[in-house]
Amino acid sequence: MSAGPLRVAALGGGHGLAASLTALRRLTPALTGIVTVADNGGSSGRLRQEFGILPPGDLRMALAALSGDDDRGQQWASVLQHRFAGDGPLGGHALGNLLIAAIWDQLGDHVAGLDLVGDLLGSQGRVLPMAAVPLDIEADVHLLSAPDRLTVVRGQAEVASVDGQVVSVRLDPHDPPACPEAVEAVEEADWVVVGPGSWFTSVMPTLMVPELRDALLRTRARRALVLNLRGDRETAGLNATDHLDVLAAHAPELGLDAVVADRSVVDAAGSLEAMAGKLGARLIVADVARSPGSDQHDAARLAEAFGGFLTPA
Repeated sequence: MSAGPLRVAALGGGHGLAASLTALRRLTPALTGIVTVADNGGSSGRLRQEFGILPPGDLRMALAALSGDDDRGQQWASVLQHRFAGDGPLGGHALGNLLIAAIWDQLGDHVAGLDLVGDLLGSQGRVLPMAAVPLDIEADVHLLSAPDRLTVVRGQAEVASVDGQVVSVRLDPHDPPACPEAVEAVEEADWVVVGPGSWFTSVMPTLMVPELRDALLRTRARRALVLNLRGDRETAGLNATDHLDVLAAHAPELGLDAVVADRSVVDAAGSLEAMAGKLGARLIVADVARSPGSDQHDAARLAEAFGGFLTPA
């Protein structure tokens, strides 16, 4: 680590990572989003199946979150996020997914392609894939239709919408090559921020790529975790403390320095604070939701919460 702006690497995927990046860019320009590449549904899944590429959707959302604040940057971000309607061949595709796929096809380099899109958007920071190959998620699940046995469910989209309780997840391949630039970003960071997001299909996978996990363990950076505002289908029945239990089970050697939680998920009995303490973390309680009962984080409020503890190491 060196003098200069605060260096932050943020890990995750989907709307959760986009929320963290939108908040963090208010605090530092030295920001790297490290994105899951296991999506197999929707436009990303179609492009992945047809061309054998990394699923571009979560990468696109992270790039849009880091786009420049000027009119040009915001206009290009809107174009990137545009989704075609209708039932034809383009129906359901996000334009940004097609653009990223086309640039990858021309350049033959994932990182160079994402950097080129970032330049187009005037991005503040950088977006990288967590792995150099597309991944699949497998989960052990207690299905509601078969609660007495574990059933293997395969695929990010299938796990995210499963009708049952997810117990654990793993990657296929189990030892994929990490993106070298993502490993470097973690090693050189002052802080690494994980979450929020779909716990089993966006957050846990970022802790399971061996080279990236090893970088998380050996980096001198401090580590923060942002908890979700409420459960989704894949975490039905789990409270905030349970989410930390899941993390500890999937990454038992990973310690934390801070856990950010909205007041609405903090229990009166103190079990969340106690579990955070077991992981080595201070519990940061703040109002970070867009509105009471919302499942979306407010960028300004989350930035304020981050600003209270994200300082150079």
